[in-house]
Amino acid sequence: MKFLFRASLLAAFAASALHAQPEPRADAPTRLADLAIEAEAERPAAIATEHFAARSAYRDFAMSPDGRHLAIRRVHEGRNDILLLDAATQDALKLYKLGDDQRIDWFRWAGNDKLIFSISMRGKFYDIPVRVNRLFVRNIATDETWMLDVPGDLLWGGDLIHVDDDGAFALVSVQRGIRSDPSVYRYQLVPGAERERVVKPKSGVWNWYADDAGTVRMGIGYRGKRMRIYYRDTADDDFELVDKLRRGDDRVRYWHVVQIRSGSDRGYVLEEDENERVGVRLFDYSTGETLETFYQHPDWDVNELWLDREGNPLAALYTDDRDRIEWFDEEMGVLFERLRDAVGLDQLRIVTRSRDNDRMLIWGGSESDPGALYIFSPGERRLDLLDNYRPEVDFTALARPRPVRYRARDGLMITAYLTLPRGVEPSALPLVIMPHGGPFGIRDKLEYNDEVQLLANRGYAVLQPNYRGSGGYGQAFAEAGHGEVGRAMQDDIDDAMAWAVAEGLADPARVCVVGGSYGGFAALWAVLRNPERYACAASWAGVTDWDRMLSYDRRYLGREQARDLRRREEGEDADLDEFSPVNLAQTLSRPVLLAHGTSDRRVPVSQYHAFDRATRDAPVRPVTLLIEGEGHGFTKAANEQKWYDALVAFLAEHNPADPPPVDATAAP
Repeated sequence: MKFLFRASLLAAFAASALHAQPEPRADAPTRLADLAIEAEAERPAAIATEHFAARSAYRDFAMSPDGRHLAIRRVHEGRNDILLLDAATQDALKLYKLGDDQRIDWFRWAGNDKLIFSISMRGKFYDIPVRVNRLFVRNIATDETWMLDVPGDLLWGGDLIHVDDDGAFALVSVQRGIRSDPSVYRYQLVPGAERERVVKPKSGVWNWYADDAGTVRMGIGYRGKRMRIYYRDTADDDFELVDKLRRGDDRVRYWHVVQIRSGSDRGYVLEEDENERVGVRLFDYSTGETLETFYQHPDWDVNELWLDREGNPLAALYTDDRDRIEWFDEEMGVLFERLRDAVGLDQLRIVTRSRDNDRMLIWGGSESDPGALYIFSPGERRLDLLDNYRPEVDFTALARPRPVRYRARDGLMITAYLTLPRGVEPSALPLVIMPHGGPFGIRDKLEYNDEVQLLANRGYAVLQPNYRGSGGYGQAFAEAGHGEVGRAMQDDIDDAMAWAVAEGLADPARVCVVGGSYGGFAALWAVLRNPERYACAASWAGVTDWDRMLSYDRRYLGREQARDLRRREEGEDADLDEFSPVNLAQTLSRPVLLAHGTSDRRVPVSQYHAFDRATRDAPVRPVTLLIEGEGHGFTKAANEQKWYDALVAFLAEHNPADPPPVDATAAP
């Protein structure tokens, strides 16, 4: 029925639209009266956890340049494969299956008849089990598949830095040996072709950039504490050192090459200005000078720039409380405004598109709707439903998150997102505070979240604070979090609770903190640091021992990056050991749900075991959940459901809410 309802929306694609304005930024804390909460007579029935865990089998997408074919990474029974569809009819044309241990990292088109994809698989490095990756090419016309040749001892199969428009060749940055800096090779995209080295390695350079014609023009890398930028005008020129920037230089912090145009030294970059706001700049690569600002939002950083076929700016993407698009092509902007309003969806996002924008894959949804995928053909004024993201979730029963602002104890204004259960009076509710992971540079925003919706459906108010150090609020806000792990960053979480209690939304005796990764640490630290404030905590893949965690990161980040990370997390006058939950675990006096995946490579499962062991003599032992074969996130719906079931049961016991009505139509 839900699928048919979405399909009926498509007939509405017709009329004009009004531009959706962003939510106003507030300089004062939000009051309950500001939220304009509408009372609902009936509370929605309980939505099964398996429905939140079940999702579309379609994950990643790439439209062929001519718009005829759509390649999809499909997850089926725990395996990855690539499904090729006719983009006009949605008919399945071919299915490319992978081996049991193979995983697709990414894929993209090379012309209209070839796909390049990166596949990772098990390997060994000095007898240590690791994952290695290699680049493969699939010719869809001939059904031939071959691997791009690299030395056999490499873990990394190379970075794809350019693909010829017609699919004749690709440029790949790859090492010659395990200890060398990468060279750039030209691969003719035919089976058995030998690679040709077109750029020799330069000491420290790991990022190479080509122009739109396939000439490598720039290399960037570190030597010592300086970032070095090398540049040349043509393939016949030598690379010259055009700039050296110290690691702490403002331009090192955020500088992203969007485009280098052939026959020109100019192109677009995303770069901070003197006010530390990221915008679109026209840049002269030969001199290292910013020539002019093409687009700058007054309040928010630009996250991404889209270019048209001629290399001119098409649209800029930024995020206020939700993702936004600023169209520079007026016709495209009007088209999307009309389309968004006609189908009644808050947000539309282009997932992938043809070269001439005559066919696109679009996601439409909102923070209270997991959304669906549509194939849009503007010239035909045609919109076809491809798939629902959460096919079993009744999106009409979900709750709508709202942005709120509160002032931390030191005066810093914090943005958070509040989701209230439907059909319940917003007074003295059980509250779940859900800090995001990261911690630095990551943020929550108005977008659909399964866990938030599950808890709201069960009767909980959910508050997601973007504590100091979160991304998207400017450099000063980011730097306010440096050295504040377990301290002011944690104060911001406590102050989120204080705001909710002061507004009468939350019952102070029924507040629990739930999070994953860094959020899992924050949940554990909340009940260890301030047990008098919180009824319980639940941690998925949380950090419990900072010293061991940073030592683990050093193996993968390298010495300099690991040192920078420690400096940001620890600061100058603190020892992160003071804020490691494992060191206070023996004092645990509040119920904790401690969960982890055994195959987590981001936060190793040893962090789980260390905390569990350290609580052996604690007044309260954690409830534990160890999921075999799962990583930092969830790759299997059954595993995700295990976490949801455990979380719902744990909260029902230690932070109870009034249960929702049972759906009489649900299967037993």
